[in-house]
Amino acid sequence: MNKNTLIWEILDNPDVVAYEAYQHILSASRQAIAQNDYFQIVLAGGNTPKKTYQLLKNIDTNWSKWHIFYGDERCLPQNDDERNSTMVAETWLNHVAIPTNQIHIIPAELGAITAAKQYEKMLKSVLPFDLVLLGMGEDGHTASLFPKHYHSLEELVHPIFNAPKPPPERVSLSVATLCNTNNLLFLVTGENKRDAVQAWRQAKNNLPISKIQPQQGKVLIDQAAFS
Repeated sequence: MNKNTLIWEILDNPDVVAYEAYQHILSASRQAIAQNDYFQIVLAGGNTPKKTYQLLKNIDTNWSKWHIFYGDERCLPQNDDERNSTMVAETWLNHVAIPTNQIHIIPAELGAITAAKQYEKMLKSVLPFDLVLLGMGEDGHTASLFPKHYHSLEELVHPIFNAPKPPPERVSLSVATLCNTNNLLFLVTGENKRDAVQAWRQAKNNLPISKIQPQQGKVLIDQAAFS
């Protein structure tokens, strides 16, 4: 991605990144509910978003207007501790009154192919999103889109095989689906991300994260990752 298309906000540490993300989500939710009477957000896994989710469970909002989606999921049994949906539920969603039928978990326990097809069928009727959250791995991957993996441009949701980190089988929203949003927020923290951040800012398109080119996007990044 051309770095000029993103707003980069450099913050002191992961806690500040998490807090700024929380504020951004709160603002986006209020705006979307005022305009459309609902708010559709795509969630990311990882430690930095987890801090944000811990803050969100205490906000004053009409939870019945929230619709939750996931950017990716690991093909593991339901409620497995390593699933993104489990982390989000335990940290946030189990503590608030979002209707269960508005929390759209990727059915990854069915296997990558079946789960991707089912999630894609559901997504066709809900796009675009109001806000997408994404993180980044130290190899430049985002969601479960990894370097040197190639996917059909026709798919909204990809079955993922041979992921370079366990488990090898996953499900991920496509680049086009992740970009089909009114706003996109990247959360990046940690010194181990520094080399990938530098490559990203140089618009090296071999990185999956460089392919994410939303109409509106912001990167919340801590000093350790940016320096």
